[in-house]
Amino acid sequence: MAIEVGTPAPDFELKDNHGRTVRLSDFRGADAAGGAKNVVLLFYPFAFTGVCTGELCALRDELPSFVNDDTQLLAVSNDSIHTLRVFAEQEGLEYPLLSDFWPHGEVSRAYGVFDEEKGCAVRGTFVIDKEGVVRWSVVNALPDARDLDEYVKALASL
Repeated sequence: MAIEVGTPAPDFELKDNHGRTVRLSDFRGADAAGGAKNVVLLFYPFAFTGVCTGELCALRDELPSFVNDDTQLLAVSNDSIHTLRVFAEQEGLEYPLLSDFWPHGEVSRAYGVFDEEKGCAVRGTFVIDKEGVVRWSVVNALPDARDLDEYVKALASL
């Protein structure tokens, strides 16, 4: 069961597709190094699959809505950082792709979006405010793409 709107977002520390450490808490409150930001935290099953590639490229095409002075997009899958690096280069993705590879699915489980039978995250998205509280979420089944316009509306309401 996915974590609920109104609850604190579980903090995490994951490596991105360039091997850099990314912490959710780095975007919170007055102590945030680059200034506090709202976070769109998007879980997706696997790089290089049809629906995932479509969703992540759609975000790429609308990037100013999701990566700016007020907002940071973080996309998480259970792929290795090496797979994510090649995927980002091939698709021209210039936002962080985070690896929840090992311990396998630990962050996906913390958010309640890990499918134990398939060994991957389902399509969960969480909009987290600058204080680290989940303000909006949607969880779709593996084959069902999400609507980016809903993320934009959720961000506008913060």
